[in-house]
Order: sequence, then C-alpha cells, then structure tokens
Amino acid sequence: MNTKTIHLETLTCSCPCGSSKQFSDCCNRYINLGELATTSEILMRSRYTAYTLNYEHYLLATWHRDTRPASIEVIDQLSKKWLGLAIKRHEQFTGNRAIVEFIARYINGRAHRLHEISRFVREAGIWFYVDGDIL
Repeated sequence: MNTKTIHLETLTCSCPCGSSKQFSDCCNRYINLGELATTSEILMRSRYTAYTLNYEHYLLATWHRDTRPASIEVIDQLSKKWLGLAIKRHEQFTGNRAIVEFIARYINGRAHRLHEISRFVREAGIWFYVDGDIL
C-alpha cells in the first residue's frame, strides 16, 4: 500500500483504533489530513492505526525527535495482522506529560499481545510519542 494514497475502502470502514467511528471521521483526520491530536490518547489511537496501515511517515512524524529512529522496519510490520487495541489507562501528569497504557493484539504466525505503557510529551501544543515500557 502506498502510504500517501488513501484508499476509498479504508475511508468507509470502521477505524482500526477501536473507536467505533469510521476511519474517515476518526484517525484519518490525524494521519492524512494533518489535524493535531488534542490528547495523548488520541495520538496513541492514531499511531496504532498508522501501524495497522503501515503509514511509516506518520509514525515517524509523531515520534519525539530525541527518541525517534531513522526508520521503522515496515517489512517486519507487513507480516503482522493487527486485531485490536484496548486502552487500559490514560493519565496526564502535567500539561505536557502523559502516559497511555494499552494492549494491542496481533497475529504473526501465532497470536500475540503487546502490553505497553507509553510515554508522551507535548511541545508547542503538539503531542509526541517518546518511548514505552513493554509489560
């Protein structure tokens, strides 16, 4: 899938983030239309969706510059089939720091659960993923 192309079938389906909204009314606003996520939870959901769609450009753009890798192993992601996201906890400690605990389920030969507490920071009004602890 070309990461710069929005497929019509994607726009009319449920958003992968689990919000029960259509992709066009949910994460597409952030991933393809440039709207800024107003909370770290929204950013987490849109980043999960970007993983499901292999949108490396969005993942890198929303990763804090101090911890951002040069690239993401998209080839490794292609073999994964993402099954769902569950947000367990969202805490904003100050106006500029927050965590989101989530479980993402996927299949890569067998079923897996990625349970992580992710750290986020807001700079100049923009939320960025910093890093996370896998539980």
